Amino acid sequence: MNKIVTVFGSSVPKPGDEEYETAYQLGKILGKNGFNVCTGGYQGIMDAVSKGASEMGSKAIGVTVDIFNAKVSSHINEEICCSSLFERIEKLVELGDAYIILQGGTGTLVELSIVWEMFNKNLMNEKPIACHGKMWKNLVGIIDDRMKFEKRKHGFIYLTENIEYCAEYIVSNI
Repeated sequence: MNKIVTVFGSSVPKPGDEEYETAYQLGKILGKNGFNVCTGGYQGIMDAVSKGASEMGSKAIGVTVDIFNAKVSSHINEEICCSSLFERIEKLVELGDAYIILQGGTGTLVELSIVWEMFNKNLMNEKPIACHGKMWKNLVGIIDDRMKFEKRKHGFIYLTENIEYCAEYIVSNI
C-alpha cells in the first residue's frame, strides 16, 4: 500500500493563484513519487494538492466535516466524512505517514500544533514534517526556541520556501 502524505493549508487560494499552483505542483511531485495524499477535502490548497496527485495516478483522500457547508474537491478519490472538527483533525493526523504544512490561517496553525504536540507528548511516533513558506519560519522558530528552553525535543520540523525541496525532504525521509 502506498504511503500517505497529509497536507494542510488554506481553503482560500483559487486556480491561478501562486499558493494554489504551488500546492498543485506539490501534489504532482508526491503523486509522481508514488505517494497518496490526504487533505481536508475542500477547495484551495486541498483541491490543488488532490488534483496534482490524482493526475499522476495517486489516490487523493479528503477528510471532510459537515459544519463547513463547503464544496468538496472534485479531485478526491475517497471521502471520509467526520462528525466534528476534532474528529476530522484526528483522522487527518492518523492517516499521515508524513505531513506538509503549506500557507494557511488559524486552522492550519491548529493542525500543525496538534501534530507537533503529539510528537512532544510521545502520543505518536515522530514522522517527517515540513513547513513551506516564509510565514512558518518565524512561527516555528519562536516555538522551537521555547522547546529548547524547556529542554524538549526541537529542530525536527524542516522549513523551506522551495516546494521542490519540501517534497524532496518528505520523499527522502518517509
